[in-house]
Amino acid sequence: MNSKIMDPQWDDSVPIYRQLRDRVVAMILEGALKEGDALPSVRSVAADFRLNPLTVLKGYQQLVDEQLVEKRRGLGMFVSSGARQALLKDERQRFLEEEWPKVHATIQRLGLNAEELQRAAAAAPATPWPQGAGASPATKDQDDDSDH
Repeated sequence: MNSKIMDPQWDDSVPIYRQLRDRVVAMILEGALKEGDALPSVRSVAADFRLNPLTVLKGYQQLVDEQLVEKRRGLGMFVSSGARQALLKDERQRFLEEEWPKVHATIQRLGLNAEELQRAAAAAPATPWPQGAGASPATKDQDDDSDH
């Protein structure tokens, strides 16, 4: 993974393995990682970001447990078929249940109307995710890490 895709800064309030998992999820959602794409090896991520390989493995294992990534013995880990659609469904549902009520309450509280919201939406940046969309992660040394 290159630094344009994954910011090497870590938030001390969230476990690093969880942040790593969340960054891979964001890469899948934004299309930087597509179905069937190989994830960078545990070894290369650990080296690139100066992380303990067990931390990287734990983040990757969460993705496997969520069936977003599949292990291929001797080859590495790959984005599962249907991963992006499953994530979109889950994220949409989470947004509607958790975020939208807060956004709607703010809109009501501020008295914003549909025209103002449409104007603001038209002026908003086209890319909803941080920079890095479309960049491809490094996949070298995949065969060196068969036991991700």
